[in-house]
Amino acid sequence: MRVDGGLRPPRTPQTTDLTTDEVAGYLEATCALIESEFAALGTDSSWHFDPNEWCASEVVGHMVEADKRGFAGRIREIQEGRKHTAAWDQVAVAKERNDCARLGQSLWMEFMGVRNGSIKLVRSLAPGDLGKSIEHPKVGELRVRDLLHEWIHHDRNHTRQLLAIAQERVWSHMGKAQKFKGE
Repeated sequence: MRVDGGLRPPRTPQTTDLTTDEVAGYLEATCALIESEFAALGTDSSWHFDPNEWCASEVVGHMVEADKRGFAGRIREIQEGRKHTAAWDQVAVAKERNDCARLGQSLWMEFMGVRNGSIKLVRSLAPGDLGKSIEHPKVGELRVRDLLHEWIHHDRNHTRQLLAIAQERVWSHMGKAQKFKGE
């Protein structure tokens, strides 16, 4: 909520592109948040507050696949000189992974292994790499620069999802303090 209570103005570009070091910093910050949330959730990382929503384990499993297939994977395809990339069925992949049945610590370790490789890849990119691109069947041309910025956006979307799981986890135990919702 805005402090002045007003509506958010239309988004206008007011910042510059992030450097690869800044992108890597954001990717590292995601690691810290996930580690903290998984530690706090303990054995509840597979808890579902709604059968149609992912549990924390499934969220992190999706982030693993997004790094491998969607972000670092596509950047590697671009570096290999490929002209086209494939879309992937996120729901089918999540079902196949069955992350809900896995221990949170196992997922955390998988995520960290993949993410550390991704951070090294980002830090290795030269300025001339940022404009290179690949064609995606749904969205068209994707430049490395676009992927780097979307990666941060994607991470923040799913870390927000992890935070919402923790909020839902405690909601039924708040008693009359539930009336403070939105403040």
